[in-house]
Order: sequence, then structure tokens, then C-alpha cells
Amino acid sequence: MPRPTRISRAPATPVRTALALAALLAAGGCSWLPSVPGAGLFESPRQLRGHAVEEEALAQITPGVSSRADVETLLGSPSATGTFDSNVWYYMSSVTRQRPAQTLQVEEQRVVAVTFTANGTVEDIRRFGPEDARPVQVVQRITPAPGNDRTLLQQLFGNIGRLAPGVGGQTNTGPGAPSPTTR
Repeated sequence: MPRPTRISRAPATPVRTALALAALLAAGGCSWLPSVPGAGLFESPRQLRGHAVEEEALAQITPGVSSRADVETLLGSPSATGTFDSNVWYYMSSVTRQRPAQTLQVEEQRVVAVTFTANGTVEDIRRFGPEDARPVQVVQRITPAPGNDRTLLQQLFGNIGRLAPGVGGQTNTGPGAPSPTTR
């Protein structure tokens, strides 16, 4: 009977184990995309967010003829309506991709605005993309709240001398108050 051959492996060291675990974790969120032009071998999956409107559905809406019910049947409920004018419906969508150790990156962004007349028929359909966006300046000021501008010493020693109700001779007097002898 032939003798079985013994295959020897190098013992797993903590460094090798850590490297293998790191490689598995790094590849866990990736997918193989060989057919996408310009994509690397490993890319995170694209995620559709919001309410994407198909061009075929938009082509079926005729300004001056289609009603709110027609638009809702073809496109569904809007993502938002106008803040000051409920005669404008917005359908907002974006395609994002997660990058390692970064926030979501927006690859495509689209807004479709459908404007209605006072009697509920479609007046206009507009499409907006990233090129139509306006930058918003974020204000970095902090509104001061009264009572929060105390120094450290005022915070530490501010309650010295103040007594809580019932402490230091203050007692409840009135109906239902406990008598001093029943304590």
C-alpha cells in the first residue's frame, strides 16, 4: 500500500491572518464590473436614491391636456411639492456610489418639476441637473443662548448658598404636608 504524501503548510502568523482579514474586508463591499467601460475591476455598487422618472413616462404627459391624476398615474407621487406653491411637483433622484473611507459620492442627479395651472392641468415640465444648482453659503455663526456664558468658577461655585426646598429650616406648610414629628 502506498504511503500518503504529507503536505506541509507554513504556520499562520498573526501578521498573515491580519492581512488576509483586511483583504477580505476590503473586497467585501466591491463587485466585479468587467462590462462597464471606464470602471476598474472592483467598484462599489451604484445606488439609486429618490424617485427616478423615466423619459418614456414624461413623453406621455402633454402640457395643457394632462391632469394631476394623469401625472400621478404615470409618474407616481412626487418627492416634494412647492413650499409656497402646491401647484409644483418635484421628482428628485440621484445615483450614488460609496467610496472606501469617504462619504457617498453623487454620480448623477436629476430633478423634474411639473407645474400645474389653477384648474389642475399641466402647464410646464422642467428638468434640472447639477449644472442648474446654485451654491449655498452655510452660516457658521452660533446663536448665543442666555445663561450659558458662565466662567468655570461661576459654574463650580454658583450654587453655594442656595438651598433646596425643605432643607435648612424651609418646610411645607399647608394641608397634606407632613408634620415634623412624623418624619
